[in-house]
Amino acid sequence: MKYSEASKGRVFVIRLEDGEIVHECIERFAKDHAIERATLIAVGGADKGSLLVVGPEESRSNPINPMTHELYDAHEITGSGTIFPDENGNPILHMHMACGREENTVTGCIRNGVKVWLVMEIILTELLKNTATRQYDPQSGFKLLEP
Repeated sequence: MKYSEASKGRVFVIRLEDGEIVHECIERFAKDHAIERATLIAVGGADKGSLLVVGPEESRSNPINPMTHELYDAHEITGSGTIFPDENGNPILHMHMACGREENTVTGCIRNGVKVWLVMEIILTELLKNTATRQYDPQSGFKLLEP
């Protein structure tokens, strides 16, 4: 286990609009408001055609081959995530969402493009007094959190 401590900073209430791509909007918002580190929660709708990463094809393979799932229609969502800067100081959102419609639910990472259906509400809490970053890990191919 690795860890670091942080303090709570500003809190933002954000409404994303119909058709916006979640990770693009949130990363742009973070950059525009000089937010380096944060935690987020989300509720709202994800539109048809949104893409989720739903796991690796095999749990212990190398290289890791991600599986994707495309939403077949509008889904209700709830999600949580974090923002930490990469090695170049760019804010990188890592967020997972559970997306449900009727009795079906799929959960995954939104990195490949989740499109807002009508509205999505985000509560973003800035984290201060912390130096954690996302660093590229050549073994996994991911930018992993280094607290």
